[in-house]
Amino acid sequence: MAQGRRTQLGELERAAMEYLWSRDDAATVRQVHEALSSTREIAYTTVMTVLDRLAKKGSVQQLRDGRAYLYRPAFTRDELTAELMHEALGTVDGADRASALVRFIDTASADDAAALRAALAEIARRETSS
Repeated sequence: MAQGRRTQLGELERAAMEYLWSRDDAATVRQVHEALSSTREIAYTTVMTVLDRLAKKGSVQQLRDGRAYLYRPAFTRDELTAELMHEALGTVDGADRASALVRFIDTASADDAAALRAALAEIARRETSS
């Protein structure tokens, strides 16, 4: 996944992505508009613009369906989160990076710390089985 603008999602873009991630199939602009307008006042054309912008960023796939388009995420929520974390770590080097990681882990909740330990254990298992 390419680094950069894809992860810089605005509030409406993130809301659209959340809706698309919640689906098993691609969605029309109308479906996304209906979902977003249930919690905010938003014009249909605004949703169309947001989805077009997400397609240009590479965040969603825009699929032709007759005269309309269908939209589906180009990556998972997990992939976006990992990319955001890599971008943040990419701003520091060496000892600063290690300090940032220690600070992050030190301030993590018990659940997050357990998830990190489980993730590291999974990676270690993969490395030993390779």
